[in-house]
Amino acid sequence: MKIVLVHPAGSNWVPGKKDITATANRMAPLGLLSIAAYLEKAGHNVEILDCLGPQAVSGIDANVRIILSHKPDLAGFSATTSGFYDGYRLAERIKEQAPHIKIVFGGVHISSMGGTLLERFEAIDYLCMGEGEVTLAELADGQDTSKIDGLVWRDNDQIVVNPPRTNIPDMDDLPFPAYEKLAGFPKSYNLPLFSYIQSPGATMVTSRGCPYKCSYCDRSVFKRGFRFQSPEYVYAGMKYLKERFGVKHVNIYDDLFTTNRKRISRLCDLLINQPLGMQFNCAVHAGHADDELLLMLKDAGFLQLSLGIESGDPELLKIHKPGVTLEEVKDTVRRIQAKRLRAKGLFMMGLPGDTAASIQKTSDFVMSLGLDDMNMSKFTPFHGAPVWDTLAEYGVFDQDWRKMNCLNFVFVPHGIDSEETLDQLYNTHVKRFYSDPEWRRKFRKRIWEHRKSMFYMIRHWPDFLAAKRNFEPSKGNLKSET
Repeated sequence: MKIVLVHPAGSNWVPGKKDITATANRMAPLGLLSIAAYLEKAGHNVEILDCLGPQAVSGIDANVRIILSHKPDLAGFSATTSGFYDGYRLAERIKEQAPHIKIVFGGVHISSMGGTLLERFEAIDYLCMGEGEVTLAELADGQDTSKIDGLVWRDNDQIVVNPPRTNIPDMDDLPFPAYEKLAGFPKSYNLPLFSYIQSPGATMVTSRGCPYKCSYCDRSVFKRGFRFQSPEYVYAGMKYLKERFGVKHVNIYDDLFTTNRKRISRLCDLLINQPLGMQFNCAVHAGHADDELLLMLKDAGFLQLSLGIESGDPELLKIHKPGVTLEEVKDTVRRIQAKRLRAKGLFMMGLPGDTAASIQKTSDFVMSLGLDDMNMSKFTPFHGAPVWDTLAEYGVFDQDWRKMNCLNFVFVPHGIDSEETLDQLYNTHVKRFYSDPEWRRKFRKRIWEHRKSMFYMIRHWPDFLAAKRNFEPSKGNLKSET
């Protein structure tokens, strides 16, 4: 079967402002690449259209022409919440011009919403719930739709929800993602600025699932188990990226990369004894990153470790990220940096229960840590997250899917009087971090290391200057703490 898999452009910035997200950080759509590789291994002909890629064209008609030029039998869309409508507009136009093409949607938004989407969106023929590789392969093979686990479909006017798909037990059975299908990979798929020294870079995911119960996290696709690729498989994937594409830095986007200690010890042994000349970034869990582990990661070539911290208010941490304490965070950051690794903190603003006072606590805590980098996202409720059912108790929610991208405040806690106030608080405290003299001193010492990021920023300076202006507090905002 001929298949085109589509990564919709979606709505990835703030309404009325220029979208520069792909300029700042263009990630390969790893989920689609994994499915593409699996389908090709099963004997199907697969093309990928990345509407956020470096050679992407703009406009619905132009992208539909590209899809139809491949003469597919099936078009598959991987949809986030903010990208769903963009994908659906493409699907509608495809159905208008080539009604024989079957349309299937998958991804976290689809897996959390379920069959109700078929009731509302007639151009979609199938929904793929959960992991997509086996479900799509069986659909492409022409198996009886009533017997394909994980599929939601129409039987005339009746919506049929098949039994859930059992997750792939052995992740080593998956082929390497089909990176080669991305035009411009890897040089035009840039990692976040200043998160790397060597380039080009790429991304990997080496595990699926998470046993933790953070309030804001939607686990509709990979659920709460924890499955992982063997260290030998991960090492082979890194070597493949190096030898096939010349990749020199890999960001590992696992939620819990270091959870299985035996796996990481073996991987580090491989990287130390058979070095690839690459560097890596990953995330660690506060309180679960002892000195021996950190030293192994350093010796294996890791550069930066990220910590999901979310809030500097201990009471909010108990609600939204149980099992993490501020004391553990402080200790973990200190020990990361003591091993000459870089520590990046990941935070959220606008959580249910947040107030101006709790946001100030978070800002003060951020500044106390001496982090090498920081990311502050805007809390966005997602349908499959534990907090979803109680949102009305905690604030006002604008359920505009197009704005639900962690870059807009769509939820305003009762403790904050307006979205505008939240934006003011956000801009003030983000600027506070990057204006800090100590952070700037640390950054200046690394300018030469980060010359590739600097040259990239200079080439795209108008875009980055426009983004910088978004963080300029208006007069009358909170005082800037420096």
